[in-house]
Amino acid sequence: MSAIIIDGLKISQEIRSEAAEDVRELQIKNGITPGLAVLLVGDDPASAVYVRNKERACNEAGIYTETFRLDESISQEKIVALVQHLNSDERFHGILIQLPLPPQVDERAVILTMDPAKDVDGLHPANLGWLLEGNPIFVPCTPGGVQQLLMRTGFDPSGKHLVVCGRSAIVGKPVAVMMLQKMHGANATVTVCHTGTKNLSDITRSADILVVAMGRANSITADMVKDGVVVIDVGINRVPDASRKRGYRMEGDVEFQSVSEKAAAITPVPGGVGPMTVAMLLVNTVKAAKNSMSS
Repeated sequence: MSAIIIDGLKISQEIRSEAAEDVRELQIKNGITPGLAVLLVGDDPASAVYVRNKERACNEAGIYTETFRLDESISQEKIVALVQHLNSDERFHGILIQLPLPPQVDERAVILTMDPAKDVDGLHPANLGWLLEGNPIFVPCTPGGVQQLLMRTGFDPSGKHLVVCGRSAIVGKPVAVMMLQKMHGANATVTVCHTGTKNLSDITRSADILVVAMGRANSITADMVKDGVVVIDVGINRVPDASRKRGYRMEGDVEFQSVSEKAAAITPVPGGVGPMTVAMLLVNTVKAAKNSMSS
């Protein structure tokens, strides 16, 4: 079997074009330009790349964006004060805090400071609660991207056994909660695997759809999946590679070459879930702007 390669770049561009059309409609009909504030603390290279990609995508869609670049040594009190200021700044309908934050800063305290109505990454406990109830205001960006990849390629999760490897608050838990809801694009039977799971391979081999967010390169191998599985690889890992000019290559949590020979469809790394996260950020920012009209 030769897997269909799920093209996240192509699908994300479709969503970005749809978001740009929504922005134009908001500007023409309501005189509103959606705005996004991004907080970037420190000089982590990966975070800097992500933020540049988000800035570029916002500019292309017509979303006003401003990045607040803060020193690595900044105090928690100063970050909290900035977030409080942004909560009341009418230029910004959305706030994105680029994680991780430096060790002296309590990420949870900063997230709790955000106005949930501006929390376009869906990390505030209030938004996670609405997600759990089945009435999300904002679907977290990466899980939302996973759902769109499945739906836009014809792999409806409804009635399928969907296995999530990983239980992070950013990906694993929200994906699981989303996919078990009785709604379009979900309605799956969901199993969550994690570091305490015994006989992991027995569970992953039972998956019709396998979503992998383990944070370790090549954790899922061909012997761990069944023929015809649909694999969504959320992982992105730097693997040393002396043959590359930059000294490393990017790989996912799934051993792509061998698993793709058994899977019905699979996302590549890079070019799979990553671009979708940025696209869904635009969708949520536009939604925040629309919501602001009725608040």
